[in-house]
Amino acid sequence: MNEALVPDNAAFLGRMSSLSSLNMVRRLHNIFAPAPHIARLPEAEVRRLYPRYRWRILEATFLGYAAFYLVRNNLSVVAKDIEGALGYQHAQIGDILAATALSYGLGKFVMGAISDRSNPRMFMVFGLLATAACNFAFGAVAGYPIHLALWALNGFVQGMGWPPCGRSMGHWFSEKERGLTFSIWNTSHNVGGGIAGYLAARAAYYLGGWQYAFFVPGVLATFGAVYLLARLRDMPQSVGLPPIEEYKQDYPQNRGRGGEPERELTTRELLFDYVLTNKWVWLLAFANFFAYIARYSIIDWWPTYLREVKRATLTGGGIAVMVAEFGGIPSTILFGWFSDLAHGRRGMVAVLCVIPILAAFTTILFIPAGYLWLDMTMLSVIGLFVYPVINFIVIIALDLTGKKAIGTAAGFIGLFGYLGRAAANKSFGWTLDHVGALYGKETAWVVVIAAILVCTAVALVLLAFTWRLKPRA
Repeated sequence: MNEALVPDNAAFLGRMSSLSSLNMVRRLHNIFAPAPHIARLPEAEVRRLYPRYRWRILEATFLGYAAFYLVRNNLSVVAKDIEGALGYQHAQIGDILAATALSYGLGKFVMGAISDRSNPRMFMVFGLLATAACNFAFGAVAGYPIHLALWALNGFVQGMGWPPCGRSMGHWFSEKERGLTFSIWNTSHNVGGGIAGYLAARAAYYLGGWQYAFFVPGVLATFGAVYLLARLRDMPQSVGLPPIEEYKQDYPQNRGRGGEPERELTTRELLFDYVLTNKWVWLLAFANFFAYIARYSIIDWWPTYLREVKRATLTGGGIAVMVAEFGGIPSTILFGWFSDLAHGRRGMVAVLCVIPILAAFTTILFIPAGYLWLDMTMLSVIGLFVYPVINFIVIIALDLTGKKAIGTAAGFIGLFGYLGRAAANKSFGWTLDHVGALYGKETAWVVVIAAILVCTAVALVLLAFTWRLKPRA
């Protein structure tokens, strides 16, 4: 009799296990589900609250996304110190950075598709806590395989940062003001990225170890998650306000004043109707592949380059990242505003921005050691112009796909960007070890910078195809 009951018990336990897993998925879905629409507030309240909420969303997404960068851009600054303490080679650091880039690109795409159907408030809070935990763990252990796995995991959960911000900005700011407002928000990664390098360097120097470059940012990111929980909100309808198109009287061409009410798109619609069948999204994705090599070379490798070739100090390497990041703040806002004045011709402005980047990288090839101030000047020029380019690639995608699909579109484009970053880190690390061993460090770095120049030129050619694109074309 007992034997006859065994299959039934096993089947029962199997069903219970399946139900438990299903319940867990449902709980997560409920946590991340978009906030429900509530009854419309009186018009007087709408006029009073809408500007306040728009400022609140801009503030929360700006500071929240900046916090993500504190726990992302901290490794490269202490890479040389980790090599010295743990015996890592350039190629191993390159592998860690490449794995992170791949996992972040994948995470941005996956999380982008999920975030388009989620509440950005809970999505960002969970992501920031998860990336802080990865940083605490990275600083607490010492071993290449576990470091590789942890930083890859960190990259994946970092994908929960940009997409909910894109969703929030798309729902709270209209098409005609998108160039300026998105550009203001987009400088959050310059602020966070610039502070990240300096913070990591100072924490490691004053607290006595590379580990503190991960512990201190982890603590700040945890506080950032609490702040987001208090300040961030979902779309306007979730707090009793009308859609942004109605409030600003700025209706997209494909959904006029009397169009269908807003609804969340299905995953199939997001992927196949808005992203994978859009030729412009594919072109922007390939342009992003090469533009990201220029962007992240100054973050991932420039501190090491300045310390090995230009005799910079640990804090000098951290300042280099800050110079490049902060250089992009005024230009991103200015060129974003200018693209609105140019009737949304972001591609034209992006192409013009690539030309000075090529000139600055070329100049760096010929600067001798002992002129660190000139290297810093060229880095600021690169930062000044590369960040508007990255910003415009995403805004063009938003113009073409709409606010309901921006997380998915940006995630797909970002996946290609981080494939470029991964390819660069893997090849640059190998080049510095092998070419450097044969011909010397300076020659190896010349090869790396020449490769960056070629990739920047390819990005210029691809972006030239978007020269005439406009949001309402």
